[in-house]
Amino acid sequence: MVNLNNLSTVCRTTEVDAVSDRLVAEFNKNDWSTDPHLTNIFNDLKTSSDKITSAINKIKAESNLEEKDEIRDGKVKSINYFVLGLVHHPDDTISDAAQKINDILENYGVKITKESYSIESSLIESLLLDLSKEELQPSIEALSGLSQLIASLRTAQNNFEEAKLEYEEEKAKEGTEETASDIKKEILLIVNAKLLIYLRAMVQVDENKYGTFANTIAQIIDDMNITVKKRRKNTPSVEDNN
Repeated sequence: MVNLNNLSTVCRTTEVDAVSDRLVAEFNKNDWSTDPHLTNIFNDLKTSSDKITSAINKIKAESNLEEKDEIRDGKVKSINYFVLGLVHHPDDTISDAAQKINDILENYGVKITKESYSIESSLIESLLLDLSKEELQPSIEALSGLSQLIASLRTAQNNFEEAKLEYEEEKAKEGTEETASDIKKEILLIVNAKLLIYLRAMVQVDENKYGTFANTIAQIIDDMNITVKKRRKNTPSVEDNN
C-alpha cells in the first residue's frame, strides 16, 4: 500500500519550489487527460510553482544587487582614504599629486555611498569621468596603486549596473504582489490538502492506474522531508520558514 505523507510545512521556500517542480515533471511524463480532476490540481500546482520560482529569483536578484552595491561602496571608500592618506606623505611630489586628486574627490566624498542606487550611480559615473581627464593622469600615475583602485571602481560600477538590470527584469516579470512565503503556503495547500488526499482515494479505487505514480509522488515528498529533518537536526537555530 502506498504511504503518502504530507510535505513538511517547515520546508524552505526554495525546497517547496524544488518539490513542486519535481511533482509537475513527474505528472508530465504521462497522459492524465482522462482524469480532469488530477489535471486541474496539477495545473494549479504548475501556476503556483512558476510564481514561487519568479519570487525566489527576485529575492536572489535583490540580494545580488545589494552585494554589488556594497562592493562599489567599498571601492569608493578605498580611493578616498588612499588619496587622503597620501596628502600627508613626506615626499612633496606624492603629496602634491595626492592633493590634486583629493580636490576632485572632495566634490563627491564617501557620502555618495549613502545616496539612493540611481543617484550614487550617477555620481560614480561623474567621478570616474573626472578622474579620466588627461590633466589628472600624471598625478594618478604618481600615486602607485591609484590607477588600479580606479579601475576596480569602474569594474564594480559595471557589475552593479548589470545586477540592477537583472533585478529590474525580475521585478518586471512579477505578475503578483504575493511574497514567496505566501506562494509557499499555496503550494503546501495544493499538495497536502488536494493532491495527496485525492491520490490516497484513487489508489484505493484503481491501484493499477495510480499506484506507480502515487509511489513516485510519495518518494519525492519523503526525500524532501528527510532533507528537512536532517537540516533541522543539524542547524536547529536556522529560520526554516524562509
